[in-house]
Amino acid sequence: MSQRGSGKPTSFDIAYLAGVSQPTVSRALRGSRAISAETRARIEAIARELNYTVDKNASSLRSQRANTIALLFFEDPTPDESRINPFFLAMLGAITRQCGKRGLDLLISFQKMEDDWHTRYQDSHRADGMILLGYGDYALYEQRLTGLVAQGTRFVRWGSVGPDTIGATVGSDNFGAGAMAGEHLIARGRSRIAFLGQADEHYPEFAERYRGLLAAQHAAGLKHDPALQVDAYTTEDDGYGAAMALIERGTRFDAIFAGSDLIAIGALRALAAKGLRVPEDVAIVGFDDIPAAAMTSPPLTTLVQDLRGAGELLIDTLLAQIEGRPLPSPMLPARLTVRRSSGA
Repeated sequence: MSQRGSGKPTSFDIAYLAGVSQPTVSRALRGSRAISAETRARIEAIARELNYTVDKNASSLRSQRANTIALLFFEDPTPDESRINPFFLAMLGAITRQCGKRGLDLLISFQKMEDDWHTRYQDSHRADGMILLGYGDYALYEQRLTGLVAQGTRFVRWGSVGPDTIGATVGSDNFGAGAMAGEHLIARGRSRIAFLGQADEHYPEFAERYRGLLAAQHAAGLKHDPALQVDAYTTEDDGYGAAMALIERGTRFDAIFAGSDLIAIGALRALAAKGLRVPEDVAIVGFDDIPAAAMTSPPLTTLVQDLRGAGELLIDTLLAQIEGRPLPSPMLPARLTVRRSSGA
């Protein structure tokens, strides 16, 4: 017989019906990976059937946690007033859903890099940990990350994953994605592939994408030409300027791999202005699959990052720090969405 009386359902009621302990119910409803997916699904189904909701105040008192995650956006140059990269805006939905699923509140804040944001959040105890999205020049940003690590702040950021990463970082397999872009263009008969994006320590994600492209070219026996790389930050105007600079160099090219979709969209404008046809004269591949990518003329072939997986992995990684668990694998694969800009 069920232990549940006539009042509000409790986690003990769920435990009884699921045939597990009450601590197992608590961990499952927090999304803990220590609980098997099958058990977690059974517990969540019973909780929905009973219209059970987590008492956040009681949970906070027991755990001495705020049950709140701070999501900090950093300003990026954009053509509108949002100052937020559209890729990170798209990621926001995935993070919000994961927080709702795990009974966490999400505190969203917009920060300027020169602000003393890291000290404010460390001292205020308003959140159990922080998710950091967007940063611009990594060579400047890494000083703040070093400070967060020294303070013992629990944080995770979306970025380039590597052996020199400072603090918890999750991200896409940028090298593998760059290789995928190169293999796709080479398979379509393109041998002079330009890369638009600043490919150095200031923008390590772009650098990894460029390295992947070079690896694909090397594997195909194609010679590397440094003149085919042009610096560009992730804006449409930078993409336009970089493509114009590439054309004016007089270096022959028959394809472009852009470090972001915004750069690719700017490059499309520049090629059209110079009377070059896409994909007949120049094939183009972007990166991110922002909503505008499917609406360009022609529609843009692009590398798609796993937004749903990103939201889950960011939250999982932060909760693992908070709960003292091993961190999950930090890297997600990207996939290629083929449209007409690359000759599909």
